[in-house]
Amino acid sequence: MKQKSAYTVAVVGATGAVGAEMIEVLEERKFPVAVLRPLASFRSAGERVIFHDQELAVRELTMDSFEGVDIALFSAGADISREFAPIAARAGAVVIDNSSAWRMGKDVPLVVPEVNRAEIVKHKGIIANPNCSTVQMVVALKPLHDRARIRRIVVTTFQSVSGTGKEAMDELLEQAQDLLSFKEPSPKVYPYQIAFNCLPQIDDFLPNGYTKEEMKLLNETRKIMGDDSIRVTATTVRVPVYVGHSESVNIETEKKLTANEARAILCEAPGVLLYDDPVHRIYPMPIDVAGKDEVYVGRIREDESIPNGLNLWIVGDNLRKGAALNAIQIAEELIKAAP
Repeated sequence: MKQKSAYTVAVVGATGAVGAEMIEVLEERKFPVAVLRPLASFRSAGERVIFHDQELAVRELTMDSFEGVDIALFSAGADISREFAPIAARAGAVVIDNSSAWRMGKDVPLVVPEVNRAEIVKHKGIIANPNCSTVQMVVALKPLHDRARIRRIVVTTFQSVSGTGKEAMDELLEQAQDLLSFKEPSPKVYPYQIAFNCLPQIDDFLPNGYTKEEMKLLNETRKIMGDDSIRVTATTVRVPVYVGHSESVNIETEKKLTANEARAILCEAPGVLLYDDPVHRIYPMPIDVAGKDEVYVGRIREDESIPNGLNLWIVGDNLRKGAALNAIQIAEELIKAAP
């Protein structure tokens, strides 16, 4: 891709929660868009999106959708990405894909700009956007890893329903209304009731007893951090929150880091907002981070059960930094590096 004054940008999945957020972030960050091409399935074709006060019709995604496209932002699921990302790349676009389809591909950079932006230029037409829970965790942990080398991560996530999509957000609202009206809720998106409940399952279970989501945290973290020796174990939980993923993270480091040293490091870390004053009950919550770009970190304390351990509470807007914003940041770095 050659450097231009403005670019033709396609958004695949433009009518979904993340696709809509991508369009909003493109406008907010004044990304140099000459033409925005919103794309979606035939069911959503003809719907309208707003970009810079202009109403644009959503086009049906076809094999011919990428002619003249410079950057293609994908957020329409792994099956669509597997089929259409190579088509877009062959047409000359650089694909930034938000699905799980390409993340572990050997020749596909998996990028969080605050952590490994140098990987972007190694792309061969496709760049992968990590899983939302991985993004916020590595933004907070990479500065600590650089200082003290993380040997082990134990993480439990508390993930909002927006991570599943708009239908799940609607289901939470409908179930809450039903329960408050003394009606029996009817789960459709999730296997069980999500309102006033927690589901210790995100994605399908694997033969090892972990879910696909839990293994993503392991594999993606190692790839992004560039260190296969980091041991990671995860439990992922879906909670009745609309937007914002929370994570309880325990790390064991090679070198000792005190809680105050970790706070000092994170105060200077790109993309991190330290929000940690427990005496005054200041700690991050999902309602704090909705609509925010930063990854919030609080509840930093030393693990008294091991010599070199820390506990952290990490919260981020999964639609924003966990998906749309990270993709746009990759695109920004991409055009900076263009010849």
